Amino acid sequence: MKTQQLGQLAEEWAAKHLQGLGFTIVARNYRYQRAEIDIIAHKQGILVFTEVKARSNDRFGHPEDFVMPKQQALIHAAAEEYIMAHDWEGAIRFDIIAVFKYQDQVQLTHFEDAF
Repeated sequence: MKTQQLGQLAEEWAAKHLQGLGFTIVARNYRYQRAEIDIIAHKQGILVFTEVKARSNDRFGHPEDFVMPKQQALIHAAAEEYIMAHDWEGAIRFDIIAVFKYQDQVQLTHFEDAF
């Protein structure tokens, strides 16, 4: 499976996971300048900006280890733009959903308030 295909599948699995937890998906692949937020979801007054990372092996580390400080800063900037554009005044949170797919097995780990 190609990296791009795995990334798309991982985002689908992450969105379904969030919906299963009672979240409403309000945006997918939200872009602002050079930043992209994979999933923006809402539940009970909390707006959650979620970065999805997927890997098919752990040779170089776990998926969540690849959300670097520079990317976090870009996501924060995009989130700030989204908040201002939508007049959001509630709580916010930044999560990571890590997806590890090996052959036919999928492991999804949700890190709340990750950065």
